[in-house]
Formats: sequence, C-alpha cells, structure tokens
Amino acid sequence: MQNPAVVISDAMQPIMGVFKAAHQGGVDETVLELVHLRVSQINGCSPCVDAGIKSLTKLGVSSERLGLVAAWRETPYYSDAERAALALAEASTRLADRPDPVSDEVWDEAARHFDEKQLAALVLMIAVTNMFNRLNATTRQAAGAAW
Repeated sequence: MQNPAVVISDAMQPIMGVFKAAHQGGVDETVLELVHLRVSQINGCSPCVDAGIKSLTKLGVSSERLGLVAAWRETPYYSDAERAALALAEASTRLADRPDPVSDEVWDEAARHFDEKQLAALVLMIAVTNMFNRLNATTRQAAGAAW
C-alpha cells in the first residue's frame, strides 16, 4: 500500500502544514532535524531516518554527530540545548514506557533552552514525526521508495 496520506490525498496538505509550522517556531533547523532523526530511529521508520540523515548532511552536520544520535547521552558532540530537545523527543515518543512519560525534569530542562514558541515547535515536530513514522512503518514504506 502507498502511504495513507497519499491514498487519501486530502490528508497530506494538513500534515505538511503542521510540519511547516514546526519549522516556523524559531528552533534551529539542525535541532529540529536531530529531533526528527532520533524519533524516527526509535520508531524504526526507514524513510524518515533516511530523510533525516540526508537533511542533516545538507546542513553540514558531521559524521560523528550523525552516527551517534542514538547514543547522544554518551557523547560530547551535542550542545545542552540539543540534549534537552533530544530528551524531550525521546520522552514524548515513548509515552507508554513509564507512568510519567515527560517528567518535570525533562520539560524544565527543555524550557531552560527554548521559549514557549520554540517548545511548541519542538512538540509539533515530535508529533508530526511520530505520525509520519506510524504511517510509514504500518504500511512498510521503504527508504528511497517514491510515494
């Protein structure tokens, strides 16, 4: 099956609208793309991992930073703001893994680095990435396949 947002064509424009809105929230493009990549890694969405790597490469992100996104806690390659965004992305993606999925500690650390509009952009990016991941993984979309 094709991606459901292609099959039901009226779905794609609103989804892309949320994606575009997330990019207008004042968060550095690299941070948004790191979040997109990490969420996609967690969800095992090959087209989104592929797209995330390509986007980050175009932004000039080093191979060390690209290759170690999944291990960001154990590496020196990420800023405190990037770490806060990645922690928020992981917590927001793994909602069922713990009773308090997005702890005050995770939220407060993100809020230390991002204002309200930027936090809204991050949450929207995490949400729309999770949606794309679920559409793609459910219908077994492959990296590099055209819709």
